[in-house]
Amino acid sequence: MRSVEDQQIKVTAAAVAPRPVRVAISEAQGLLCAEDVVTERPLPGFDQAAIDGYAVRSVDVASAGADIRDEDGDLVDLTLPVVGEVVAGSRQPIRLQPRQTVRVDTGAPMPTLADAVLPMDFTDGGHARIKVYEPVRSGDYVRRIGDDVQPGDVAVRAGTIIGAAQVGLLAAVGQDKVLVHPRPRLSVISVGGELIDIDRTPGPGQVYDVNSYALAAAARDAGADVNRVGIVSSDSRQLRDVVEGQLVRSEVVVIAGAVGGWASEQIRETLEELGELEIGRVAMHPGSVQGFGRLGRDEVPTFLLPANPVGALVVFEVMVRPLIRIALGRRHPMRRIVHARTITPISSMAGRKGYLRAQLMRDEATGEYLVQPLGGASSSSHLLATLALANSLIVIDPDDTDIRTGDEVRVAFLAQRG
Repeated sequence: MRSVEDQQIKVTAAAVAPRPVRVAISEAQGLLCAEDVVTERPLPGFDQAAIDGYAVRSVDVASAGADIRDEDGDLVDLTLPVVGEVVAGSRQPIRLQPRQTVRVDTGAPMPTLADAVLPMDFTDGGHARIKVYEPVRSGDYVRRIGDDVQPGDVAVRAGTIIGAAQVGLLAAVGQDKVLVHPRPRLSVISVGGELIDIDRTPGPGQVYDVNSYALAAAARDAGADVNRVGIVSSDSRQLRDVVEGQLVRSEVVVIAGAVGGWASEQIRETLEELGELEIGRVAMHPGSVQGFGRLGRDEVPTFLLPANPVGALVVFEVMVRPLIRIALGRRHPMRRIVHARTITPISSMAGRKGYLRAQLMRDEATGEYLVQPLGGASSSSHLLATLALANSLIVIDPDDTDIRTGDEVRVAFLAQRG
């Protein structure tokens, strides 16, 4: 029986990242940038007002708020005439003369000679003339040309996951396309004479095809571009034709219901005609019996998963998901692991690495992680409802068969809900 770690090494060694492609920035979200995007122009591209207010020369308002009095001893207000207005997007240049001001909107180009913006709260908000209550220094409330990005700066580095901020920055520097690592294409196939699609009513001995829907969703969550083929007959000729067709269009193929029992032997014989394939036991539970090979002319990584939906999803999580993440170019393909204390005892199969569905919580007072198992070695591994409640998997070493309440265990985060 092969260890989980040895099987993962075998699987991940087959990962092949699709060639980087250049896509519109609107389609790049969630993908890994495959180039250093070097900017050709400054951002901002011109000096602009950072707030609504009045553009001024700072020297003209330096005395604002000072105790200056006239010959009669009365306080003298500092006032400036408002000689124009500049709105955002304006293309008409304005030159500010000494002891003048111009009304400006946020994002408006600064008038020539103006070096600061007076906030509205620093004035009486006048239209033809303003009273200035507080001074500003040179550069206050102004976005200088190139403050954000200078020509030659790297706006987005290779290896960065492109999110909303990166898309916004690319747009800001005028980059309409970017080179990315594309999503690997993954095909999901279900086999089994008992299966029917969910738009039909099951008859005696028939069950709904759960796996192709659940595994397709798991693959999308991992970042793959998914083609859910659905149910395929285990008839040798039909199965071979379908699988061959998917090998041409996919970087990964997943076949559920293809291991265990007499029918799997026929499937194995059919698929072995397409390339290298190995079916055996891996020291894990659930999902011990599984298959992996490289089929077709391009040696496409192909997984054979159990018919049991829980086992299939766990094998997908442990074996298939890391391969997808590597193909996406991710440096850390595995789920985040935290240490948590159990709030109930746990039993696990001796000699097999356990992946037990669980609820992970956090103690508000101490910040410590706590974990509640939703199943164990003695519980039914086929219960899909408990997996739907789980937000994590407790990872138990093969030598740990009995874990007591309060013991520390390793827990893998699953996709967060909510």
